[in-house]
Amino acid sequence: MSYSRIACMSMPSVFQKPKQRVVEGSDGVLAVVLEYDHRFATYGQEFIFYDYKEPLTLPEDVASQSFYIVLADPTYLLEECLTKVTQTVKYLAKGKVLLCTEAIMEKHADKRIGLKIYSFLPNHNLANEFRCFTKYPSILLS
Repeated sequence: MSYSRIACMSMPSVFQKPKQRVVEGSDGVLAVVLEYDHRFATYGQEFIFYDYKEPLTLPEDVASQSFYIVLADPTYLLEECLTKVTQTVKYLAKGKVLLCTEAIMEKHADKRIGLKIYSFLPNHNLANEFRCFTKYPSILLS
């Protein structure tokens, strides 16, 4: 069986979904979580330590353009953080990118990586208006 690789950057809860096989087709998915918090190291080889301040400091076995889709949720709502996260995203992604962050980051998401805001509204318990940004067409995002 051929697998699609997914990178979940600072998204440990999203990382869990393919592992739980709750999404149709997820049996053909290998997911990894890139996270600063070492508690997630319990996932073994599915965990990659990630510090956005050092966007290209990744293990040697993490090859450029080695992930079919990269899902990212920058840790901080700062242009500097988004800039560094997008450096990592550009390195990792061979295909699709889905960025989830506050709507006010729209200009920066477009400028840094050419992502456009979509009408899909993520459901969360925060007061901020979170949105999804991508550059690929999806019926879920239009």
